[in-house]
Amino acid sequence: MRALIQRVSAAKVVTGDGVTGEIGPGLLIFLGIRFNDDPPLAEKLAQKVTQLRVFPDSAGKMNRDVKESGGSLLIVSQFTLYGDTRRGNRPSFSESAPADVAEPLYEAFVQYCRTTGLRVETGVFQAHMEVQLTNDGPVTILCSAEN
Repeated sequence: MRALIQRVSAAKVVTGDGVTGEIGPGLLIFLGIRFNDDPPLAEKLAQKVTQLRVFPDSAGKMNRDVKESGGSLLIVSQFTLYGDTRRGNRPSFSESAPADVAEPLYEAFVQYCRTTGLRVETGVFQAHMEVQLTNDGPVTILCSAEN
């Protein structure tokens, strides 16, 4: 399981139905799920992400997590995080979990993040989405938890 995390001053997800998730300052999390991931891994990664200290303290040092900074989360499923380009120019997604495996794990990740008391918004699983963001820093971190 992989999470590409971007510290943002604002972010939103738009589908054909309009805005489905929107936050001000916080973390935009693109979540990639691998074919052999499981619920304990989703919980482990969610714990890591919600406790990641990438927000500045009073001295300007990245020493605060999203909750301490008063931020929110916007979580977007992103199967392409497991795109493999080692052979050719067309990515292979054979490492990505199929939708029937990925969706419950995505929901478990989202639910765990919500139990922390953070405001959590989401994209729409398997939908075509436009993600708009203002990266703050920029700060972009790749976190993974693997079986």
